[in-house]
Amino acid sequence: MRLAFAVSLALASCAPSTESPAAAAAWFKEGAAEAGLVFEHVSGASGAYHFPEIMGGGVGLLDYDGDGKLDVYFVQSGSLDADPARAGNRLFRNLGDGRFEDCTERAGVGDRGYGMGCACGDYDGDGDTDLYVTNVGPNVLYENRGDGTFRDVTETAGVGHAGWGTSAAFLDYDGDGRLDLFVANYLEWSTEHELTCESANGRRDYCHPNHYSAPAPDVLYHNDGGGRFSDASEAMKISSAFGNGLGVVSADFDADGRSDIFVANDMRPNLLWLNRGERFEERAMLHGCALSGAGYAEAGMGVQAFDLEQDGDLDLLVSHMRHQKATLYRFEKGAFEDASAALGLALATRPYTGFGLGVCDFDGDGRLDIYLANGRVAQEPPFASALDRYAEENLLFTQAQDGRFVEVLPRGGVAPALVATSRGAAFGDLDLDGDLDIVVVNRDGRAHLLWNQVGRRENFLVFQVLERNGTLAVGAKVEVLAAGRKQSRRIDPAWSYCASNDPRAHFGLAGARAAERVSVRWSDGTSEDFGPRDAGRSWILRRGEGEPPGTPAALPVR
Repeated sequence: MRLAFAVSLALASCAPSTESPAAAAAWFKEGAAEAGLVFEHVSGASGAYHFPEIMGGGVGLLDYDGDGKLDVYFVQSGSLDADPARAGNRLFRNLGDGRFEDCTERAGVGDRGYGMGCACGDYDGDGDTDLYVTNVGPNVLYENRGDGTFRDVTETAGVGHAGWGTSAAFLDYDGDGRLDLFVANYLEWSTEHELTCESANGRRDYCHPNHYSAPAPDVLYHNDGGGRFSDASEAMKISSAFGNGLGVVSADFDADGRSDIFVANDMRPNLLWLNRGERFEERAMLHGCALSGAGYAEAGMGVQAFDLEQDGDLDLLVSHMRHQKATLYRFEKGAFEDASAALGLALATRPYTGFGLGVCDFDGDGRLDIYLANGRVAQEPPFASALDRYAEENLLFTQAQDGRFVEVLPRGGVAPALVATSRGAAFGDLDLDGDLDIVVVNRDGRAHLLWNQVGRRENFLVFQVLERNGTLAVGAKVEVLAAGRKQSRRIDPAWSYCASNDPRAHFGLAGARAAERVSVRWSDGTSEDFGPRDAGRSWILRRGEGEPPGTPAALPVR
C-alpha cells in the first residue's frame, strides 16, 4: 500500500494542471543589491548533514526606530559549532528612498546563535517594537530602548528556551493588555545523536523528521509584567499535545474574543488550540485541520489565517513538501475542509516544497493572491539548478472571479524566474506606496527583495490600528466596505514561516475611490465604526476614537 501511494503521488505531481497560467508582465522586480539590502544566509553545511542546516533562516519586518518605515531583520544560521566568530543576525534600517543601511552593531541585535526565526511585538507596552529570536539552542529577547538600540533581556525575562525554536508569536491570550509569547519547537535534537540517512536515489542526504521520533513540546509564556514572563505551558494545557512545530499563527477562530493558536507540524497532525479562558483545548482533529483531506499528516511549514470568502470565518493555508501540496483549509459549516483541489492549488503546488507564504492582495483588485517561497529538503531529480540540488522556483497565484487560484507567469511573478532554496518570507509595504513587497531568505544564498510593480497607490487603503495607549492592537480585526464588497484583515504580524510581517492592514479596493465604511472589532470583542475613508493613503485607527455599533455574535468554531 505504501508503494502504491508513493506511485500515485508521483503520477499526480507530473499531471498537467487544469488551470491556465495567467501570463502577464512581471508583478515584482528583484532589487536587493541595488537597495543595499545585502544579506547572505549561511547554513553551515559541511557534509555531515546535520538536520538544522536544511531548515533556516527567518526574517522580520519592523519599524524599530519609530520613523514610520519598515526595517528588515535577517536571522542567520551559521555553523552548529560554538564558533564565536561566525556571522550573526543583521538589522537593516529603511532610509526611505528605496535604500537600506546595515545598523546591526549600532542597534545591538547581532545574535550569533544558530538562528531560525523571529517575532516582533511590544511586550513591555512602551510603544517600541521589541524582538524575539528563535534558535537551535537558547532563544533571545531584545528589548527596544527607544533610542535606536536594543538590550538583551533574555535572562531577566525568562524566555531563553534552549530547544530547537522555529516560529514564534506574540499574543494576548488572557486579555490583560500585555503580550504573551508562544514558541513552536521542532525536534529534540543534538549533533551527538545525529542520524545517517540517504535520499531516494541513494545519495547521503538530510533525514526525514519522523526518523528521529523526537517531537518537541511547544512553549507558552505568560507576560507577568515588569519585564518578566512565566512558563504557562502546563497550566494552560499546551504541553498536553505536541509535534514537530514549524509554523504558527494566532487568531480568534471561534470569534469569542480570545486568541487561539494554530501550529503547523511537520509530518505530524497539526494542532488547533482553542482558548477556553482557563486553559487551551486542542481541537484540530475534530475540526478537520489536523490532516490532509485524504487523512494523512503532511509536512507543515508555513501558515497563514485569513477570510478567503469574506464570510466572517477564518480559513488557513499551510505549505508542505514536494509530492504533497499547499493545503487550503476552507471553513464551512462548523469545520475545515481541504479545498486545495477545488480551488486550483493541488496539482500546481504538488511538485514544490513550500516554506514561507503570503495570502495578500498584491495587485489591489480586492481579491486575495498567494505567494509561496519554495525549496526542497531532499535531493530528488529533476533539479532546477545545477549548483543547488535543493533549489526551486517560487510560485504566485491570483484569484479569479470564480474563487479559484490561477498561477501567474512569469513564475513567481519575477522575470526571469528566481531559482533558490527559499525559506522565510516576510510581506510588507517597504516603500510606503500602498502595495505589499516581499523579502525572501534563501538558504546558502543572498536574500531577495521583491518590489511590487503591479499595485497602484490609488487602489489601496492602509490602516495602522492602535490601542488607546498607542501600542499595536494585536488581535483586532479591521473590516472595510467598498463598492458594496466587504473585506477584513487581522492585526497580527506573526505568520508565514519563521517570519514577522507588516503589522498594518492593507486593502485593495479594485478602483473604488473610498471605503464606504471602516470598522474595527477589538480583541475583547467590542467594535467601533470609523466612518468612510479615502483610498490612496494610510490612516490611524485608535481605540476609543470611533463610534460603537455593538458587538457581533458569530461563533463559527466550537
